[in-house]
Amino acid sequence: MSEVRATIGLINPKSPTNVGGVLRAAGCYGAQQVFFSGTRYLKAKKFHTDTKNALERIPLTSVEDLAQAKPSGAKAVVIELIEGATPLPEFIHPENAFYIFGPEDGSISKEVLNWCDEVVYIPTIGCMNLAATCNVVLYDRQAKLGGVESSDKTIIESRD
Repeated sequence: MSEVRATIGLINPKSPTNVGGVLRAAGCYGAQQVFFSGTRYLKAKKFHTDTKNALERIPLTSVEDLAQAKPSGAKAVVIELIEGATPLPEFIHPENAFYIFGPEDGSISKEVLNWCDEVVYIPTIGCMNLAATCNVVLYDRQAKLGGVESSDKTIIESRD
């Protein structure tokens, strides 16, 4: 059995608010690392939006190419509104997953789609923002694969 791991890849994110929201989601749902490509976030990161200080526990790493950041043994799963993609409710999450999210103001390129293993979409009316999309995918993963004990202790420990 492989190790259960979730890693996140962001393609050229522009909004520090969304990156902060992604980091918070990563912390809430146990993702081990967040990679990002592009330069827009680097210009805006001075606006600290990681309200839970997830950066203390989860590395946020700038990379030239997300394909090079794909963890060994991970299945790359693109989240994108694209014809022929698997609806999230029907998707079976791999134990070792590298979830790729596109830019807030664009689509994922064919070059990225070519090296990814799965393409998944969230059935909605319209598109969601980056942080919301990441939260939904990671929650779905947790709901299907488990990982957090359902108890009053968990509720108490999860409060701000």
